[in-house]
Amino acid sequence: MLKSSLIPVAILALMNCAPAQNVSDVAATAQDHAGVPVTLGTTHSIPSSVYGMQRRISVKLPIQYTKTESENFPVLYLIDGGPEQDFPHIAGMLQSIDINWTLEPIILVGVETVNRRYEVSPPSNDPRYAEAMGSKLGGSQELRDFIRKDVMPWVETNYRVSDDRMVMGESLAGLWVVETLLKEPDMFTKYAAVSPSLWWENMDVAKSSKDAFTSFPYGEQQLYLTMGNEGWNMQKGLDILIENLEQGAPDGLKWSYIDRRDLEDHGSIYHPAALDALRLFYPLANRTGQSAKAFYMFDDGISPPLSEMVKKDLKIECTNETARITTFAEVAKNHMEWNGLCVQMKLGAARTKGN
Repeated sequence: MLKSSLIPVAILALMNCAPAQNVSDVAATAQDHAGVPVTLGTTHSIPSSVYGMQRRISVKLPIQYTKTESENFPVLYLIDGGPEQDFPHIAGMLQSIDINWTLEPIILVGVETVNRRYEVSPPSNDPRYAEAMGSKLGGSQELRDFIRKDVMPWVETNYRVSDDRMVMGESLAGLWVVETLLKEPDMFTKYAAVSPSLWWENMDVAKSSKDAFTSFPYGEQQLYLTMGNEGWNMQKGLDILIENLEQGAPDGLKWSYIDRRDLEDHGSIYHPAALDALRLFYPLANRTGQSAKAFYMFDDGISPPLSEMVKKDLKIECTNETARITTFAEVAKNHMEWNGLCVQMKLGAARTKGN
């Protein structure tokens, strides 16, 4: 009893000895502890003629957007793109691109799903699916209608956008991406499906691709596919899709598949695969090597002379159109020869299959 009563007395004595603290200092300290939010984008509530209610859209603009008044930018439509869904980690990835200049700048538009399993799933005739999912199913066409009729017009009215439209989704949202490519191929120009749930309805979407490709309208589309170690009918469904691509990919459809079964599982694959898809779709040319000012990179602090090839190349603006397509391995053979050249090199994993 004596011990417990002495503790507050000792604390009181210490408090009496401490110097008085200004009230404004206390308030400032409290504010510092509260912190200031880190902003990755903005969330907007827009009316939906399809759903008959307000729906949320999240947007991240590239840093270059405010530095020009005339340039139009590609748009990435992210399925499951709500502020509590995949928007923050993809927006963070694009923020890093703002400062490392490894990709073309793009606008990110996150499309939030509310009843996710219903909104991204195709119809199913098997009642076991609804029971297993614990949800009404089959709303994938409504989501397409919502994006085409409500989201895209809102984005095009409020932002400077180009005709370059990418869509990305993972798992069931990846299934939605593949189904959209097959049903409405002109809706987007670039499609990224990460570990798509192609087991759906006994792999029906994958099987339907063969007939869909025969009546595919001509256009310049790109498709990125990847999968982790999910196996079973998930991999089997993807294998069917890939076989149909190998045997009859439509003219104008450029596709790539990266096998990640030895690298990632269903929970870990999205972030590295999303970066890889962006690198494939939006590469940015740059001049390789080191500036002459980087004396610390060279023997004796002296930059080696530029090659004649580089001297000619420096007279031309470095763009994706003027860049030399090469590899890291090729440049590494002779850094001096390549130093200063405008190049475009594929970042990330090498594709397993594609055209």
